[in-house]
Amino acid sequence: MKHFKILGSGCKKCITTADLIERKAAELDIDVSVEKETDMAKIMGYSVMSTPGVVLDEKVIHTGDVPGTDMITGWLTS
Repeated sequence: MKHFKILGSGCKKCITTADLIERKAAELDIDVSVEKETDMAKIMGYSVMSTPGVVLDEKVIHTGDVPGTDMITGWLTS
């Protein structure tokens, strides 16, 4: 199972990012957990300055905007 964390304040872009990952994983029948992290101290611990940030298995893989579905598919299938 892949574990994603979405880093951000809970803004629309952060919510959209989490929803896209969950939907694409369901579409591909891949088990994932998606956690939304809104604690700024924890977000800063990842050195993320621009949200939404995406963390996969404790590694920051994306920051600053909503990722595209092709990018999400790559994360899920690699």
